Amino acid sequence: MPIAVAGSIATDHLMTFQGRFADSLLAEQLEQVSLSFLADGLDIRRGGVGGNISFGMALLGARPVLVGAAGLDFADYRSWLERHGVDCESVHVSEQAHTARFVCTTDSVHAQIATFYPGAMSEARDIELGPVAERVGTLDLVLIGPDDPEAMLRHTDECRARGIPFAADPSQQLAFMDGPSIQRLIDGATYLFTNEYESHLTEQKTGWDAEEIARRVTTRVITRGAQGCTVATAGQETINVGVVPARTVADPTGVGDAFRAGFLVGLTAGLSHERCAQLGALLATHVVETVGTQEYADGLVGMRARLAEVYGEAAAEEIAAHLPAGRV
Repeated sequence: MPIAVAGSIATDHLMTFQGRFADSLLAEQLEQVSLSFLADGLDIRRGGVGGNISFGMALLGARPVLVGAAGLDFADYRSWLERHGVDCESVHVSEQAHTARFVCTTDSVHAQIATFYPGAMSEARDIELGPVAERVGTLDLVLIGPDDPEAMLRHTDECRARGIPFAADPSQQLAFMDGPSIQRLIDGATYLFTNEYESHLTEQKTGWDAEEIARRVTTRVITRGAQGCTVATAGQETINVGVVPARTVADPTGVGDAFRAGFLVGLTAGLSHERCAQLGALLATHVVETVGTQEYADGLVGMRARLAEVYGEAAAEEIAAHLPAGRV
């Protein structure tokens, strides 16, 4: 089941602040806010939603096709992704702009303040999916993640025109897109991925309530943090899946991307939505336990035992049958 992952490709600059942002934010002065937080740690990591999801999928044995735009400084990142099994032949490399940058500071209670510079990502709107499908033979699903908004809309329109199933994952771009654009992005999606806050924002901005979205989207996947996730498919009973408890909490950045990676790999294996969500939850926990969004490969072992501990032997056996030997 060939899956293309269309989304941002970026470098993450992750900092830590030992205090709490909330202690320095004055509600009555937010319009004039001027703050500087002294960070005591800095990690520079490979990231971007497209890169993160593709990396996670490849670690679980899939060969995702990454679709996105990067700068001339992408060479090392590309080598890293290809070495782990990601198909990067459909990445557009800008001749002028740098690869996008994500700069994020996390405080002691895991609140985050971040800035994103798009850079080469803006050229993703020039990518057409037709040649990608021709090169790999077929595309069974395209995940359209946060990227240049024009690129996201173009990919959605092209999927509909070509009859390619797509998963809408607007994520951070919901804050910048208006209602009609979000409607255009998600209408007809086979899957719609959001977290709980984004699910309410989607409804508020589009003017579509949950019932209307259910009529326009086949399956809606909502992650709910420590409360796990909900998978709702038209005409089927809603599925609720709990989280895999973390042994340690190192950094929450990239957790949602890892969940999507696991879920998509489950789909490629033909697993049920419940099993897909369970695999996604486990991969997400591995990211929580590691600093950085693509630094968890060495710790990704013993997956069957952790699945059995949380979801039972039957679930563990079914999922583990589709995992690479080195991960089980």
